[in-house]
Amino acid sequence: MDPDLTAARRRSLAADLVIERGFVRVAELSESFGVTPVTARADLDALERAGLVRRVHGGAVPAGAAPATEARPDREPSFEEALATSVVPKQRIGEHAASLVRSGQSVILDVGTTTLQVARALRARADLDDVTILTNGLSIALELEPEIPRFTVIVTGGTLRPRQHSLVHPLAGSILEDVHVDFAFIGCNGVDPRLGVTNANLPEAAVKAHMLRRAARAVIVADASKLGEAHLGRIGPVDAFDALVTNAAAPPVLVGELRDAGLEVLVAPEPERP
Repeated sequence: MDPDLTAARRRSLAADLVIERGFVRVAELSESFGVTPVTARADLDALERAGLVRRVHGGAVPAGAAPATEARPDREPSFEEALATSVVPKQRIGEHAASLVRSGQSVILDVGTTTLQVARALRARADLDDVTILTNGLSIALELEPEIPRFTVIVTGGTLRPRQHSLVHPLAGSILEDVHVDFAFIGCNGVDPRLGVTNANLPEAAVKAHMLRRAARAVIVADASKLGEAHLGRIGPVDAFDALVTNAAAPPVLVGELRDAGLEVLVAPEPERP
């Protein structure tokens, strides 16, 4: 540790690094400044309290990388609460994900507000026909109902979880055992290069892992605030998925690390400005 480097100066340099790189890990700061990981975390915590960075799992991103309302909540947000956040990014992600689907294909749509946007984007595609969609989300099933018989909509069954209007174990996996689909669009609460794709709720994580195994192409749909995060239930390692669709606010360093880990990252374009 440089004896001439005060805590204030060290934190100032750390803030500059976060802003310059878009994402900095605790281990990098520990090595760069010759301090323990505990001290590096304390520096980042102090910078977050000052409003200069936003803490994510393993490090920090610039404070402007996502709105403060999108920082990790103390509890799992309800479906309605999540629906009100990152509306435009989720719409762009939904449109980009839906563009991958072709007529005659089969799709799993996982529960979630981002996958709801995929459902809405599929509905908006007048060119699509004869698409079979399986879902464990009641909100998604109701969203797709007006498209019957253009789309065939299958609900997985299972135990109703009111917080997300989702169907989980027991029985949620029974119908999935007997299918193999072209695409599975899977939502999550965290995507980390080392810790994998995770979810805040264990029963939902178990169903998502089942969906992952039943698809020829498994695609994560997650906005930038989920990148670098890790939660309780592990769905799978990042290289078990075929692609991630995220939005343009995703930190370039994290995007690079995810690609290095074997995950194709598709960045949905920003809306055109008038």
